[in-house]
Amino acid sequence: MIIKQMTVGQMAVFCYIVGCEQTLKCVLIDPAGSEEHVLRVLQQKNLEVLYLINTHGHPDHTCGNQILKEKTGARIVMHEADARWSDSPSTGIMARQMGFRPSPPVDWAVRDGEEIPFGQETLKVIHTPGHTAGGMCLYGRNNLFTGDTLFVGAVGRTDLPGGSLEILLQSLKDKIMTLPDETVVRPGHDYGDRPTSTIGREKKNNPYLTDFF
Repeated sequence: MIIKQMTVGQMAVFCYIVGCEQTLKCVLIDPAGSEEHVLRVLQQKNLEVLYLINTHGHPDHTCGNQILKEKTGARIVMHEADARWSDSPSTGIMARQMGFRPSPPVDWAVRDGEEIPFGQETLKVIHTPGHTAGGMCLYGRNNLFTGDTLFVGAVGRTDLPGGSLEILLQSLKDKIMTLPDETVVRPGHDYGDRPTSTIGREKKNNPYLTDFF
């Protein structure tokens, strides 16, 4: 599996290129700006984008959707709970007020347990509400792309509309801490002491996992 981590956009979001080595089909996780740079990297690696996957609907994670969809023809993927919110006119207004480009409508509103295929690879959707109602992680080949659900040494904020610390902690307990300790955690922002971690390391060092469970 090809994995390329890039810091993009005005909010320094981690965008990931995740691709199939055999077919060069790929997905983009959280295309959040810096579109020309992302397109150059795709061209250099000769990759074809099938899906633009948003781990949640906040505009800082979706603001690259429009340009990259226009340039690549890729389909926009989001969990169904956030897709309804993202597609509403009020969310588009809010995005513009925050200085972000609104996302086009979601093409594929996924549910927990669905798999997103690209070439000979797949990513499994793990619905992890708490940061938003439709927050999700993506799991494939021992890699977990966590968006703003889980950071290195922290978790996503829960004081925004649709957020709940209680629900987020339950998501972590039921769906994330049950994964193998060697699972590589690939977060949505570089807020920790390193850009990636593992489930085992977070169990030992992340205060939201050590203090609440």
